[in-house]
Amino acid sequence: MNKKKIFNDPLYGLIGFDHEIIYKLIDHPYFQRLRRIKQMGLADYVYPSANHTRFSHSLGALHLMKKSIETLKWKGIKITDEEYKAASISILLHDIGHSPFSHSLEKVFLPLEHENISLRLMYRLNDEFKGELDMAIRMFLGKYNRHFFHQLVSGQVDVDRLDYLTRDSFFTGVAEGVIGYDRIIKMFNVVDDKLVIEEKGVYSIEKFLIARKIMYWQVYMHKTSIVADRMLNILLKYTINEANNQDFALLPESLRVFKEMNDFDKGIDLFMKIDDSDIIFSLKKLANSKDQLIYFLANGLLKRKLMKIILKDTKINKEYIETIRTGNKAIGDLDDKTKERLFIMGTESNDIYRSNVGEEILILSKNGNLKPVSNYIPFLSSNYKSVKYFGIYV
Repeated sequence: MNKKKIFNDPLYGLIGFDHEIIYKLIDHPYFQRLRRIKQMGLADYVYPSANHTRFSHSLGALHLMKKSIETLKWKGIKITDEEYKAASISILLHDIGHSPFSHSLEKVFLPLEHENISLRLMYRLNDEFKGELDMAIRMFLGKYNRHFFHQLVSGQVDVDRLDYLTRDSFFTGVAEGVIGYDRIIKMFNVVDDKLVIEEKGVYSIEKFLIARKIMYWQVYMHKTSIVADRMLNILLKYTINEANNQDFALLPESLRVFKEMNDFDKGIDLFMKIDDSDIIFSLKKLANSKDQLIYFLANGLLKRKLMKIILKDTKINKEYIETIRTGNKAIGDLDDKTKERLFIMGTESNDIYRSNVGEEILILSKNGNLKPVSNYIPFLSSNYKSVKYFGIYV
C-alpha cells in the first residue's frame, strides 16, 4: 500500500514528499511526539497565536529541503536519490530531541543539548530501520564528503532557519520577520561541494540576516518571554531537585523519574514520553503547594502574573535594581529569602552572523569568483553579535 500522503501547510499549501521512509518516520512515535511540543515555548504569553508545533516546523523545513534539492539539480548539480533521501531524513529529524516547550526547558530533564538527544534518537532509528539512516546521520554531523548537504541542514542560511523565520513571523504576526525564502532557495548553488549564494541574491540574504536579528529581540527574546521561560525553568528544577517530598509528589510520575537521573539510555526512553501536557498538568498541581516559591511561580505562570524585568543594551548595576525593588509588594507577600532566590541577572546574546573563517556565507559573483557576504554587507563586519543584559525580580 502506498503510504504517501499530502499535508496542508498554512505557508506552503499542499506539500508531499518523495520517499516512503519519510512517511514511516513521520508516523513513528518519536516524531508524532512533536505534535505536542510548541515551537516557541511560552511566546504565546506575548503573541497569542504562537501555538504552532515542532511537528509543523519540521515538515516545513523538509519541504524547503525538497525545493532546495530540486533547485540544485535544475542547475546541474549531481545529486543521487540516496543523497536526496538522506538529506530529507536529516532535516526531518533535526528537532526530534526537543524538550517540552522547546528551548524553555532545555537541559532541565537531561543534561544534554537537544541536538545531542536528536542524534542519539537518530542512531536508535537507524538500528530500527536497518541502517537506512547511515548517510543521513553523516550529513547531520557534517561528516559526509559533500559538505553542502550539512550546510542545508545546519548552516548560516539553512532550510531550518528559512522555515522557522517564515513560520514564526506568520504565527506571531510580526511582519519584520518575513523573508524571501523562495528567492533565497532559487539563488542556491554549489561550488567545490560548498553551498553558495548567487550574487543577485545578496539583498535577499541581507534581509534574511536583518529579519533574524529583529525576530530574535522582538519575538524570541521578548522581555516577557525571557521572564516566563526563567520562571518555568526555575520552578521545575527546584521542584525536581530541591523541594520536600510532599511538593515533589505533586509532580506526575512522568517528571519525578528525572530526579538524579544519570542513566542516559533509560533517561532518553523516559524523556520521549513527556511533552507539553505533562508540564501544564504539573503547573495545575503545583499551584496548590505550601512552598512559597513553588506556589508563586506555578500560579504566576497559570494566571500570567509574571515577575518584573529590566532589559538593557548595557550592563545593569545590581544596586540599581535593588532601589527599584524597595517597597515593591510581590504577589503572595514573599519573604526576603524567596525574593532573593528570584532575583536573577544574566545576558542574552545573538550571533546574527558568524564571520569565522570557513563559516561565512559565500557569494558567487557573475565572473565565478567567491567572496564572503560580509564584503557585500558592511554592517556585518562590525555588528554581527548583539548582547543584552537583564535583571529579573519581584
